[in-house]
Amino acid sequence: MGKVYDWFEERLEIQAIADDITSKYVPPHVATGFAMTFYYRPTVAEAFASVEYIMTEVNYGWLFRSMHRWSASMMVLMMILHVFRVYLTGGFKKPRELTWVTGVTLAVVTVSFGVTGYSLPWDQVGYWACKIVTGVPEAIPVVGSLLVELLRGSVSVGQATLTRFYSAHTFVLPVAAAVLMLTHFLMIRKQGISGPL
Repeated sequence: MGKVYDWFEERLEIQAIADDITSKYVPPHVATGFAMTFYYRPTVAEAFASVEYIMTEVNYGWLFRSMHRWSASMMVLMMILHVFRVYLTGGFKKPRELTWVTGVTLAVVTVSFGVTGYSLPWDQVGYWACKIVTGVPEAIPVVGSLLVELLRGSVSVGQATLTRFYSAHTFVLPVAAAVLMLTHFLMIRKQGISGPL
């Protein structure tokens, strides 16, 4: 096993990456989101009531949900500022094109977290936001209707849509974000940052 590890260590500097990752903290929205999954019920009949229960009955539930919402909003703001900084310092130029591509893809995943999470309370705002966002692809010629049905799980917004958004928000997007962050950080470690902070 030591030779396999040494082979990867020589090429990817695994120990340096592991040390770097373990020195970071877990973002608040990750921990609070995990905590809320114990109480949230992703059904159109119970979603709003479960969020209300979290906010009013669960010990410190109001704090967890508020921290989740505000830290996620701050993450989006920091991501926007980071993208501007990288763009203004030319971080997308050779040899860092792939780092830029993984970063932009990570930005899309981050915004997707916001879109899916916004609809999970299944209140009037969440429902209509979901209906509008999933209806946008309808404008794409030929495949628009297919994309809308794929996003919604049916022709109209309902239980299938909420299930898809919940699955995306709690499983698909976190896995995608973890893979993209690992790839992004690995590229940054190998190539360095593009300019002064």
